[in-house]
Amino acid sequence: MDLLIKDALIAGTDTIADIGIKDGKIVSVGETIETATDSIDAGGKLVSPAFIDPHIHLDKTNIVDVVRPNATGTLTEAIEIIWDKKARYTIEDIVERAGKTIKMACLNGTTRIRTHVDVDTTGKLVPLEGIVEARKMYAPIMDVQIVAFPQEGILQDPGTDKLMWQAMDNGADVVGGMPANEKTPVDSQKHVDFAFDLAKEFNADIDMHVDETDDPFYRTLEMVADATVSCGWEGRVTVGHTCALAAYDDTYADYVMDKVKAAELNVITNPVTNLLLQGRQDKQPIRRGITRVKELLARGVNMSFGQDCVRDTFYPFGKADLLEVALIVAHAAQLSLPEEINTVFQMMTTNAARILRLDDYGLTTGSRADLVVLDCSNIADAIRVQPTRLFVIKNGKIVARNKVESQLYF
Repeated sequence: MDLLIKDALIAGTDTIADIGIKDGKIVSVGETIETATDSIDAGGKLVSPAFIDPHIHLDKTNIVDVVRPNATGTLTEAIEIIWDKKARYTIEDIVERAGKTIKMACLNGTTRIRTHVDVDTTGKLVPLEGIVEARKMYAPIMDVQIVAFPQEGILQDPGTDKLMWQAMDNGADVVGGMPANEKTPVDSQKHVDFAFDLAKEFNADIDMHVDETDDPFYRTLEMVADATVSCGWEGRVTVGHTCALAAYDDTYADYVMDKVKAAELNVITNPVTNLLLQGRQDKQPIRRGITRVKELLARGVNMSFGQDCVRDTFYPFGKADLLEVALIVAHAAQLSLPEEINTVFQMMTTNAARILRLDDYGLTTGSRADLVVLDCSNIADAIRVQPTRLFVIKNGKIVARNKVESQLYF
């Protein structure tokens, strides 16, 4: 074998096993007496499939120091601040900024990312070109899926429709959308219809930002669910944020969540950003700004979460660490029971893999050997402590190693 991980505590089980890896694949999980070119002694530490971030904006990361502050802290101002910077983007700048985040993510145990990349008449295709270049450069440590993301709208930003077609021809993998960012509900429906037409043309999945607002007036989630069923795209559509769902009255919310389940939509919540952006104009009680996580999970909806933003106009924090995000998700969605904590961990592993439609993910024989060894002994502690990622493995090769030495003088 090429690599042998000895005495690994398999995440989600009480099993200690050796993991044998050859040609980038897991070839055995159990007791082994075979030798390997390289080996890791996990010493009973937790080993998990490597983490997956299904929602991030690599083209915007690490710009917080070169733009004016977001004085209102709102989504609207965050978008406006970027306009000037976006008009002056260079491919080199994007590669450098995105590269910092990709390297951080890898060190923190992530080996696959889905990133939304702005496509509009301000930046044109420069953000896409920059992320395509970054994807090539960092392919040894990170797989990157690209979503063509019309953040400025499609109908209200004339020319974006053509750019979206070009983006799908020039490296984007997934059709994005933001239907609430149009002037009328009629235009929002046209936005949704355009995205599905484009997805059908390229046989692509869809991943939209949907109703990222506290305002219950915005109801594009229902539009996306209906279009998914109408087009036969069940299982291939992801909706991110869906904050307005929490603002709906319970009767309408139940009606829409039933549609979400019937359409087999994947839902991604991004509390680290939405806890800061939403509810800014509220007096007490201040709305939490996240979707109905527990109710969607109870319906069997596939749910995940993403880092979303790292040091940009939307969110000045972030270190591309999904265990940090997991802890925030657990707090924001009040997921504290043992089985709920396990669900949070699944949201950034198996649930996220389902969103990216990966058929080689896991910790079983035949799976691609993307793994992370954590300095802890159970899933609850992984989220609570956010321990050192001792080793990160991609395609059967060690791509990152972390070592922390602590001394207490007492």
